Amino acid sequence: MRLGVYLDLRNPPEWRRPWSEHYARSLEWIEEAERLGADSVWLSEHHFFEDGYLPQPLTFAGAVAARTRRMRIGTAILLAPLRSALQIAEEAAVVDCLSGGRLDLGLGAGYVAREFEAYGADLARRYTTTDDRVRQIRALMGGGELAPPPVQAPLPIWLGYQGPQGAARAGRLGTGLLTLGRSSFEPYRDGLIEGGHDPSEARMAGLVSAVVHEDPDSVREELLPHIAHQLNTYREAAAGRAVRAITPEMLRDGDAGGKAFRATEILTPEALVDRIVEQCKGLPAHEAYFWLSVSGMSDDLVQRHLELLCQKVRPALAAL
Repeated sequence: MRLGVYLDLRNPPEWRRPWSEHYARSLEWIEEAERLGADSVWLSEHHFFEDGYLPQPLTFAGAVAARTRRMRIGTAILLAPLRSALQIAEEAAVVDCLSGGRLDLGLGAGYVAREFEAYGADLARRYTTTDDRVRQIRALMGGGELAPPPVQAPLPIWLGYQGPQGAARAGRLGTGLLTLGRSSFEPYRDGLIEGGHDPSEARMAGLVSAVVHEDPDSVREELLPHIAHQLNTYREAAAGRAVRAITPEMLRDGDAGGKAFRATEILTPEALVDRIVEQCKGLPAHEAYFWLSVSGMSDDLVQRHLELLCQKVRPALAAL
């Protein structure tokens, strides 16, 4: 099982750096992750977040490709309904060429109404559109018309579908599934069989929302404002309006504000490994990836978190 880092490039007002410095520093962190042994980096996407959530992951992936040599580069996820299949296929092929064949193309349907309105996309048909994008991208990449073509043939495609219905859709399309949720495996496997795919080729990967530290209690107070910020921006984007804010005090008391968006945990390396082993038992778990930074947390915490992930957690996962 591989270990990756996950970036959204948030730059919150409370802890803001100049934008060019923030992007340059993020690339340096990715280089450091590769130096320490991380197997991959995954990039996310949202639009209109006040803290500057990464809006164009394949653009940033091109810069990552030029600054790394070994680690794989994934999107988790690219919002497929907001773009044409041709645009996605061409940009993905360029990144795959720049990286020497290291791209994993993770696509998702999205959920934020404002993003769909801005792009003139149909929110109600987002799953159907995303399914269509997978078929169209495969046809374009296999049709001999893309110039340049991707290095990988076929280029790995993943779907960030959550829940049993989404897992079954990913299975029918024969893609990887970007979740490590146990309840998704059976419908995913059934979908693979229904779609005429070999169920032994099932592959799952996903985000484990945790920061790792030798002494979680010593850093909890410092991290709680960053975790609260992360939760609140997701909840507001989903609701399309202001919502009752989750405070650090609520997190300290164990009130994470609902099940839709879970609070990032702070765990020791040993506790994190135990959690992943239990979570992934019996799953075709290909990879787990972890936040590189939570909403502007300090460089010192990012560095120690990254060191522990690569030096303590990764060897344990590699043995699974």
